[in-house]
Amino acid sequence: MGSGWPASRSPGPRSTGRAARRRSPQDFPRLNGRFGGKPYRYGYSAAAELYASPSVTEPDRPDEGFSSALLKHDLLAGVTETHEFGRDASAGETVFVPSARAAAEDDGYNLVYVHDRDRGAADLVILAAQDFTGDPLAKIHLPARVPLGLHGSWIPAA
Repeated sequence: MGSGWPASRSPGPRSTGRAARRRSPQDFPRLNGRFGGKPYRYGYSAAAELYASPSVTEPDRPDEGFSSALLKHDLLAGVTETHEFGRDASAGETVFVPSARAAAEDDGYNLVYVHDRDRGAADLVILAAQDFTGDPLAKIHLPARVPLGLHGSWIPAA
């Protein structure tokens, strides 16, 4: 079970879907808080190498040079799922929210602020953790930018 973030890069272009775990820059590692201090199977992180921005010498990089992604690591199966947010987007730290029924470790939602450079503001994006590569369940447009380094936690109502 999980005890760290070992990974290996899969060959070829990045795509949304399952791939071998990879050794690449990542930030904001998280897990389902119910498993803190216990063996766990799933970990989530932001793919830091996708935060690349345009340069004077390379103003037209391909989408994968600009895009930002969240990663879901299945540490037992040794695979990583990728949810990409597209060109000119940057994702911050995800927060895992267990569903009310919370039967499986990944039964819940990933909440993440995604900065939209075109709007100059952030979206709160909600992903179903068990359908990590699927379309977001919700995208809430916020009126301002949320700093990418903002850390958060989910505290359920008593």
